[in-house]
Amino acid sequence: MLFVVSIIFCLSHGFIASGSPPVVLWHGMGDSCCNPLSLGTIIKLIEKEITPSPYIHSVRIGSNVEEDTANGFFMNVNHQIDYACQLLKADKNLTNGYHAVGFSQGGQFLRAIAQRCPNPPMLNLISIGGQHQGVFGFPRCPGDNITICNFIRDLLRFGVYESFVQKHLVQAQYWQDPHQEALYRKVSVFLADINQERTFNEEYRTNLLKIRNFVLVKFLRDTMVYPHESEHFGFYAENDISKIVPLRESELYLKDLLGLKVMDQQSRIKFIELDTDHLRFSDQWFIDNIIPYLKD
Repeated sequence: MLFVVSIIFCLSHGFIASGSPPVVLWHGMGDSCCNPLSLGTIIKLIEKEITPSPYIHSVRIGSNVEEDTANGFFMNVNHQIDYACQLLKADKNLTNGYHAVGFSQGGQFLRAIAQRCPNPPMLNLISIGGQHQGVFGFPRCPGDNITICNFIRDLLRFGVYESFVQKHLVQAQYWQDPHQEALYRKVSVFLADINQERTFNEEYRTNLLKIRNFVLVKFLRDTMVYPHESEHFGFYAENDISKIVPLRESELYLKDLLGLKVMDQQSRIKFIELDTDHLRFSDQWFIDNIIPYLKD
């Protein structure tokens, strides 16, 4: 559901605190920076639970809420990352570092920020339902975006790896077809790049290793993300959707292409499971599991 609220709220909500570091939020598909029923409640919860309240920057891609929502479907993800990087660099309140919380696709987008945009420095990265190995399915539509979602399904059926679809449809840019792995690695404009599946970029590994902790939240009854194991970097085996290859058995981990093996061995990756559907969690769960990573 789309709500039009004050733009000022999006850009500068929160207080500059001398205690806890600032917090950056990035919403998921079909949502916006400033929806009072989604990120608005998260902002209020953070302000209530952390004293003094930290400065909070909720990422908005575009000049208003409507553009932000639409861009979550149709703006090239690489352009979104560049746009967000400039926003964060320009925000002087973030100069000394910030914690980052991404919801659904906002999780992998913030990981791309960590890998490509190390300044200002990201401290803890918290991914709540992020699809770090991509998706192979578009089963459920968020909110009231049924028309848009039906259009997206048509484009995916048309050809997810066609150049036009890859350049303009966000969900296609983290779509991984286990039956077309070679094609995926060749033409994927976003996911294959940040997962080091086409060429190796040492800076991606070096920059991701700079974060303190990487918190990964997986929803065990997720009906939005297929497979839900992607939220912990797992994915289908090549040509076999009956088998899941977990992170620690993946090439990404075994070759340590992103530094995840090092981080895991140092207990800096926190694997959290929640026995609910996509992004379904209580305030108390957030307080118990996420707030501690935002305090120091």
